[in-house]
Amino acid sequence: MLSDSLYMTRCLQLARNGEVGAPPNPMVGAVIVCQNRIIGEGFHARCGQPHAEVNAFASVKPEDECLLPQSTLYVSLEPCAHYGKTPPCAELIVRKGVKRVVVGCLDPFAKVQGRGVQMLRNAGIDVTIGVLEEECRFLNRRFITYHTKHRPYITLKWAQTPCGSMEGLISSPRTMRHVHHLRAINTAILVGWRTNQIDRPALTTRHYSGPDPLRIVYDSHLQTLPQLMAELYDKGVQSLLVEGGAATHRQFLALDLWDEIHQEIGDATTKDGEAANVSKTSAPDISHLKPHHSMLLGTHEINLYYRDNN
Repeated sequence: MLSDSLYMTRCLQLARNGEVGAPPNPMVGAVIVCQNRIIGEGFHARCGQPHAEVNAFASVKPEDECLLPQSTLYVSLEPCAHYGKTPPCAELIVRKGVKRVVVGCLDPFAKVQGRGVQMLRNAGIDVTIGVLEEECRFLNRRFITYHTKHRPYITLKWAQTPCGSMEGLISSPRTMRHVHHLRAINTAILVGWRTNQIDRPALTTRHYSGPDPLRIVYDSHLQTLPQLMAELYDKGVQSLLVEGGAATHRQFLALDLWDEIHQEIGDATTKDGEAANVSKTSAPDISHLKPHHSMLLGTHEINLYYRDNN
């Protein structure tokens, strides 16, 4: 239904407000509708705090609470059915007595996986699943990958010149903010041993408001990538941003360990602002891949690649 898609779109808009604070929980938005009027909405802002459904019900005005039995609850991810840091949202929905629930996508977390929907249906609530499912799954791609593939969601990010060199200072102030945004929404950041020794990168979010990611320095002589992925999964590292040099990126690509690539293309300069010698280190060749889309940040181009698009 067109109206279902419209209100699920609003759920997605709300959910994105939890991009920095919600992980390792998923980003979720919820909207309560009665007779084509939104009477309540909310999102999950921070791990350990109330979920989207709780906030949506709390936002309903006292004079509108009598409308709940006639209302539809839209939620971008299946309501939880287990006791964690908060009580099960599915139980709350049953108590509130809404007549219908529309779910964007099912939750792959082992303690949910359809149990929330089943709890609602057992209570006689009409449940619709899969409205804007692709968009809902994409929003929580890091969370879903971690719980289905049992490894972190992996984003590769590097900067290069138009001719394919990685030498010199390439990132601009605007693209640096983009990079630090990526750092803020990923659990951990990885660089190779050589990059760490030569560049001594800070790997912080100083140009974006958000937590610093866990810092990982990878040495291929001491540990294989499958071993590393297993260790990171066991430690609860849900997403990994790789900012290492060309060799590290080539290794991830050769092992097919990637989900997303951010390829920045711009002119290189030296620390003094002069044109850099760009003939030394070549960027990984991903010409066989198809970018999902591109965006301009000032004079620099960011090409975004997603595994599911190739």
